[in-house]
Amino acid sequence: MKRLQNLALVIIRWARSFVMAHRAISGIAIGLLVLFVTFSALIGMPPIGYVLILAGIAGPTVWYVLRAEKREESGAGRLTARRFLGVVMIATLGTFLVIQVVPYGKSHSNPPVTGEPQWSNAETRDLMVRACFGCHSNQVVYPTYASVAPISWVVQSHIDEGRNRVNYSEFDKHPRAAHDTLRVIENGSMPPSYYTMFGRHPEAKLTASELQTLIAGIKATPGLSGRGR
Repeated sequence: MKRLQNLALVIIRWARSFVMAHRAISGIAIGLLVLFVTFSALIGMPPIGYVLILAGIAGPTVWYVLRAEKREESGAGRLTARRFLGVVMIATLGTFLVIQVVPYGKSHSNPPVTGEPQWSNAETRDLMVRACFGCHSNQVVYPTYASVAPISWVVQSHIDEGRNRVNYSEFDKHPRAAHDTLRVIENGSMPPSYYTMFGRHPEAKLTASELQTLIAGIKATPGLSGRGR
């Protein structure tokens, strides 16, 4: 434990001295990190995505910075913002290419449909398909970009999470999981904002009239509004 503490102190001291000596480069690095984290949070990046991407970019970049500092101390060269950005870009491209071999999110599987709710009418089902079946069913239509990492990880993690919470294609197996359907649609938490962000899944953006029609249909569908438990 003491060794880890000493190592942490060494890293903190080095980081502090680096920031003081290279303010412009440090500002660029912090800005890029904030941009990455913000964008990843908006699209719902799974935790493993942060780890793999940051490690893939930070590893070669830190290695280059350490070598550049040694060269600078010996008078062989100077670490500049342009060189730093170049290394970050190369590391980013290399990481992007490497993560394509990760199989998660590439199978695009849809397990068999075993049983859906007894929908009150066809329109209710159609609206549910548009708003909810993209993550909460075994009838997912995967977009073309869902084959490219890290977006494929984001898509698959949303689907896995959605199916675990409630799967309308397996309603016969876990009917109680769907009891909160009415509540989450009425309070606007479903579909989540990131699902339609950046123009994605426009079909899931229901009009006010369609939303009221869906709510009425859900109330009339057994098992979706908490009634008949």
